[in-house]
Amino acid sequence: MSDLDAQSSHPTSKSEPLLSGVSHLSSNPLPGDSTHGGSAIVGEDRTTSVPSAGSSTGLTRNSSFSSSHYQDDFSDADEGSFFPPLERLTMFDFIENLALPQRVERIQSSLQAQRERFKRQQSRLNNTKDRMVEEWRLRVPTAEEQLDKYRKRVRTSVNRITERWNDRATVTAREKASFIAGVMNIFISGYIVGARPEIFPLWYTAQLLYFMPLRYYSYHKKGYHYFLADLCYFVNLLVVLSIWVFPNSKRLFISSYCLAYGNNAIAIAMWRNALVFHSMDKVVSLFIHIMPCATLHCLVHLLSPEYQKERYPAIYNIRFSAPDSPQHYGLPSMMMWATLPYAIWQLSYHFLITVRRREKIAAGRPTSFTWLRRSYAKTWIGKIVLSLPESLQEPAFMLIQYIYACLTMLPCPIWFWSRWASGVFLSAVFMWSIYNGATYYIDYYGTKFQRELEALKKDVAKWQNSPEAAGSASAPVVERQRDDMEKIEPLPGSTGAVLNSASEGEARVRK
Repeated sequence: MSDLDAQSSHPTSKSEPLLSGVSHLSSNPLPGDSTHGGSAIVGEDRTTSVPSAGSSTGLTRNSSFSSSHYQDDFSDADEGSFFPPLERLTMFDFIENLALPQRVERIQSSLQAQRERFKRQQSRLNNTKDRMVEEWRLRVPTAEEQLDKYRKRVRTSVNRITERWNDRATVTAREKASFIAGVMNIFISGYIVGARPEIFPLWYTAQLLYFMPLRYYSYHKKGYHYFLADLCYFVNLLVVLSIWVFPNSKRLFISSYCLAYGNNAIAIAMWRNALVFHSMDKVVSLFIHIMPCATLHCLVHLLSPEYQKERYPAIYNIRFSAPDSPQHYGLPSMMMWATLPYAIWQLSYHFLITVRRREKIAAGRPTSFTWLRRSYAKTWIGKIVLSLPESLQEPAFMLIQYIYACLTMLPCPIWFWSRWASGVFLSAVFMWSIYNGATYYIDYYGTKFQRELEALKKDVAKWQNSPEAAGSASAPVVERQRDDMEKIEPLPGSTGAVLNSASEGEARVRK
């Protein structure tokens, strides 16, 4: 063995670890060492020596040494050989030392996240428990709560029925005034017809001037102002013009008379006009249909010929003309001159309302056509109209209206030439309106109140038959009723009387 080998096999210090070929390692660093990289940069060509098989300690990436040398090094603190030499440290040692705080921080973060997750789960479990307890408490109320709930429901139902009944039965000041005006209107109108028929046109005109602004305001507020263009208002306008503006026009008078006694009078039955005194709307609707007929009846049949000749020459010339005279009007001439203003009104209504206001009507604005189509949809004539295409429904409605107007005009000559026939016809029409009013009062109010009572009965029966009411609320009610019955003092002489003293018992026995 050479001197170099002998020197390498025996270290100069006790703390120096046994290394195999230190000089070779110093000259040939490991591939991971920084010196290796430097050697590669400068282009040094060195070979790495392999340690011998007989060496006591092998080389690894980390600094390692035997346990005996570790004890010797621990005792030799002066030399500070606890750490390996600098030439044996590699880049991986520095990287591992730098990554250690990050690992510790990662572990601490994981522990903190686990701790927060556990707290959230614990709070969620507590909230779920509280919620379950609260739901259970709400689902299972006590007997007193059940009884209070039952009383509250019954009280609410009774109060609701009472309020609705008071709203319907207790009329307002306006409805009272309307009721008084409606009743007085009948008495005053009847008195004028019998005593002073010549002033009846004044009475009719004054009421018309009072009712029409009210009707326009109320209908415009409700969105019903398209109804103001109907034929009945047009007929009232013709009658006023015939009385006050054109009293000499025989054709205008014949047109007004046929339309008033025809379409307007029969519309009381068709439109279901009712004599309901407390409703201003229904009173006005009946007025515009029957008052023109009553006015014309007074002018034609109740005025003297002298007054007719002086004040209404058109009526006098028609009534007292010869049958072969050109001024005499029969059925054909009456219907011809009556259909002419009717055609003017129908075309004007179609173009001004149906065509120009089509979008608003489609949006829900009601008209006479939409009302009749809805009201008579289940009748045979309504089914015929609705079975047609939508573009043909309005022309079909106009044709049906014209045929209806012509049919109602057929008996008009009878009403014109016969006083008694005219009176009977007006009485029949007025009685029809009274019948509609009675139907409204009895059926509407009586049936509505009966429905309210039936609803209350069903509500009470449903509550009594419910399991929660039968199980919890019925027992306290029975106990309370029993206590109340025991508190009631029995009547003297009754079998349930309690004898509080022996004297009373003996007196009762003797009796």
